[in-house]
Amino acid sequence: MAASIDELPSHVVLEILTSGRLSAVDLVCLELASSIFGGSQGLYPLKFRSLVDLAAFQLCVSHPVYAPMSFEARKELFDRCGGNWKRVLRFLQSVEQASDIVETSAGNQMQIKAGRYHTLLVSNSSVYSCGSSLCGVLGQGSEMTQCVSFSLISFPSSSPVVQISASHNHAAFVTQSGEVFTCGDNSSFCCGHKDTGRPIFRPRLVEALKGTPCKQEFDRSVTITTYSLVSLVAAGLSFTMFLSADGHVYTCGTNAHGQLGHGDTMDRPTPKLVELLEGVGSIAQISAGPSYSLAVARDGTVYSFGSGTNFCLGHGEQHNEHQPRTILSFRRKGIRVVRVSAGDEHAVALDSCGYVYTWGKGYCGALGHGDEIDKTTPAPVGSLKNHLAVQVSLV
Repeated sequence: MAASIDELPSHVVLEILTSGRLSAVDLVCLELASSIFGGSQGLYPLKFRSLVDLAAFQLCVSHPVYAPMSFEARKELFDRCGGNWKRVLRFLQSVEQASDIVETSAGNQMQIKAGRYHTLLVSNSSVYSCGSSLCGVLGQGSEMTQCVSFSLISFPSSSPVVQISASHNHAAFVTQSGEVFTCGDNSSFCCGHKDTGRPIFRPRLVEALKGTPCKQEFDRSVTITTYSLVSLVAAGLSFTMFLSADGHVYTCGTNAHGQLGHGDTMDRPTPKLVELLEGVGSIAQISAGPSYSLAVARDGTVYSFGSGTNFCLGHGEQHNEHQPRTILSFRRKGIRVVRVSAGDEHAVALDSCGYVYTWGKGYCGALGHGDEIDKTTPAPVGSLKNHLAVQVSLV
């Protein structure tokens, strides 16, 4: 005869709760549904208010964002979450699952990116484009010069597209299997193909990356049993960054400012491993500005390289950096960054306690500091200090 959940020993129930398949919201629902979840069950009664609270604590301790945090940072996050471990877990899971994918009220998974004169849309793994097909950036073929409504893009791969990145004159697409396709103007090698004589009018597989699946992350649509994966690729103005599944960064394209990170200004016709990042450990996230690059390591260190114009590199000066350089203001303050986004003239970062930082050109108040003053190094956005941010993005 099967036993009810109320008849199971507390340690067995705790093992179920900490299996990693439940979200913070699931834990709250369980806590409200049954006294066995809401009671302390004699387990650390002075420290945890319920069995669910203990489970949330254990899930936090093992979480990849929380585990490397210092004692001081952990305490600050706990305080910012009102001393509630379920809220801490909710924040950590939200940061991990944050992506550019949104779910509509009808349940459709959608992602949208805008180039200079075109727009790309992913809807339930199908890709659509509209706008000007300058140099083939719409991926609709050489006969298409302009499209005033969204039209489906055909791909040679049967694997669904899970992430897109758009720049002024080229686009990059990554499939669930980790393959990378590009289209558009390849005269600057930004599409990763050696032939530069003519535009690439339809998505073409980047052969140089075959066998190197791009980095996969869980998106916010994750459920208890099914995981949708998002690969990481970032298109700059005339260059592209790729992040492999094991945390290695590859770049190709124009390199006039050192934005490829190879320690020189030589263009690269096909994706080349950024060897200067190999000694810093696994890279967790990348972002490309017009002519500069940002990379976040697993330990929360941020590296920037490329054009120093508008202080976008965050080093307090406008010198170009031909190789990855640590943004020291984060390291000196013990700040562990989990997300970055590179804009045209400014950049933004999110740390493991939910604080937001911006730097670069402050024109029109773009940095959010209540003025139009440029910030030469990352500065916390004071107006958001009482809020827990889980994602940052610049379009």
